[in-house]
Amino acid sequence: MTALAAPVRQASTEATGKAPGVWAVYRWELVKLRYQKRTYLGLAASVLAPLLLVLAINLRSGAGHGDAFAFSNYLTRSGLVVPLVILLFGAIWMFPLIVALVAGDIFASEDHNGTLKTVLTRSLERQQIFAGKMLVAATYAVFAIMLSGTVGVVAGSLQSGFNSLQSLSGTIVSAPKGLELVYASLVVYLIPTAAIVAIGLMLSTLTRNSAAAVVGTLMFSLLIQLIGILPGMGGAQPYLLSTQFNAWQGLLRTPTDWVPIIRALWVCALYGVPALLVAFLVFIRRDVAGG
Repeated sequence: MTALAAPVRQASTEATGKAPGVWAVYRWELVKLRYQKRTYLGLAASVLAPLLLVLAINLRSGAGHGDAFAFSNYLTRSGLVVPLVILLFGAIWMFPLIVALVAGDIFASEDHNGTLKTVLTRSLERQQIFAGKMLVAATYAVFAIMLSGTVGVVAGSLQSGFNSLQSLSGTIVSAPKGLELVYASLVVYLIPTAAIVAIGLMLSTLTRNSAAAVVGTLMFSLLIQLIGILPGMGGAQPYLLSTQFNAWQGLLRTPTDWVPIIRALWVCALYGVPALLVAFLVFIRRDVAGG
């Protein structure tokens, strides 16, 4: 991979007349993702989760779902419910694991392969490399979640129909409006996901070990989930990162409840910004002279 990087950077320099920058790093990191198995493992999980849910709905189409969870009564009535149910349960481990597969590896893999020293000799500043890698990790997270939501809408609509759905306030929402709310919910879901990406980047730079960073990011997510269900922690619930994964539900109320969404913005910033700052400082100060 490193042997291919030099020609890419040389071509970029010759074409623009200046040294490659953030976007050159971004484009090259996207190319690297195409050749990594973990990239496709995460995307496969994004696709399989809604497909398996639709399969389960099909197998149990004759049975009542009761009120086990939000939207459960509408699983066989509208395909638009499928991506929303995935959002309900995906925050526990699925989406944190998917984004950690890239965020936790993107810096640590350079240490594992011994390529960071070579990259730093190619007319690139450390802050440019960091920004490019950070943008790629964020891009992967956005793509994975949007892919899962889109597969859920398509597969769910084929199974249960592209029909109206019932909001959390009990009002009936038309199918076109429901589709709009589904994608708006996916966007809001990206807010806490961005914090998970930042934590993955931090662990990737601190541990210099892909497996440790990926597992550490997932364990952090599960730990926050555990704290949220401990007795006596009710007062901390609004400020836990895990709670922010439910902020999108404010869009499914009439009128729209913006309180959890606004809270998610600043609470997730409290988790994500310090993690991103630590990752940046560790990376730009890293001593790679020895290898």
